[in-house]
Amino acid sequence: FGSRFRPSGSANPVVHSARFWPSLSALAAAMFAAGRFTLRGARRAGVAAAAAGAAGATAWAVPRRKPEELLQCETSPAQLGAALLGGVALGGAAGMFLGKAQGQTVEEKYQTYWPRKIMMVFGAPGAGKGTQGPKIVDMLGIPQLSTGDMLREAVAAGTEVGKRAKDVMASGGLVSDDIVIGIISDRIKQDDCKAGFILDGFPRTLEQAKALDTMLAKNGEAVSLVMAFDVNPAVLEERICGRWMDKASGRSYHVKFCPPKSMKLGADGKPIKETMKDDQTSALLYQRADDTAEALKKRLDGYKNQTVPLLDHYGPKGIVRTVDGGRGITEVWTEVKTKLGN
Repeated sequence: FGSRFRPSGSANPVVHSARFWPSLSALAAAMFAAGRFTLRGARRAGVAAAAAGAAGATAWAVPRRKPEELLQCETSPAQLGAALLGGVALGGAAGMFLGKAQGQTVEEKYQTYWPRKIMMVFGAPGAGKGTQGPKIVDMLGIPQLSTGDMLREAVAAGTEVGKRAKDVMASGGLVSDDIVIGIISDRIKQDDCKAGFILDGFPRTLEQAKALDTMLAKNGEAVSLVMAFDVNPAVLEERICGRWMDKASGRSYHVKFCPPKSMKLGADGKPIKETMKDDQTSALLYQRADDTAEALKKRLDGYKNQTVPLLDHYGPKGIVRTVDGGRGITEVWTEVKTKLGN
């Protein structure tokens, strides 16, 4: 190989035929073009296009000569280097353009066809939805939507469905399911829901779930994950009945898990009401009227009657994930993260 391209009297191998460089460049272009199909992703395709462009431009830059003149290459190494650099620049620019264009195409397809994460979160009072919900929002980057908040926002914004809801409430009636579905339909079209959303407090009945499914199906979508926090009733009672609140700030305390600094216990082992004060303002804390064992039992019965049919509805779809919410916050969150990834 070396003797073929080494001119007589020269110790340095110099290409004897100028066909060598165009041929080598063409070969490189073909190799990179073929390699383009093995590279994954639009940006890597751009790199392959850049390499192919560089090789092709280098071939174009090498001086052409007639066969009878090709006794030895008169192109200097400096000229060859300049041609190569020029090819890299031109090919790189073309490759970057191609990669960007293909990247935009992939992004457009993602926005059009990739399904949104549509979640529901269920849990009895005290099951931990309020604690784990914000963590899920932060992890997935999607909003948690409450029907109450959406209803108030629609009424305040004066949307068509919001006006209907306002008229119903003004007359003392209950907002119908079709109005709520309409409000949800409007809300999930907003930019913050592009990647998905979490429904909190809806649906509450099987009829609402079916109406929601129908609305989503019109856009080619469906609920993708239902997460249910399961907690033993005895644990729920301990959590709920030990809860104390600050009326002004909404700060929450618990006689066992997060007691106020001022708390003192009586002879019966229960906290003395007068000692239950907010850590920051020293204002007296209070217990909600329904944070009692009797009220909790009624709430749990209602929750069970509402939720079991919903879980039975979505269960056959393979999208229900049950989380043991009776453990510590960190342990529960570890399981939540695992279930979100499945």
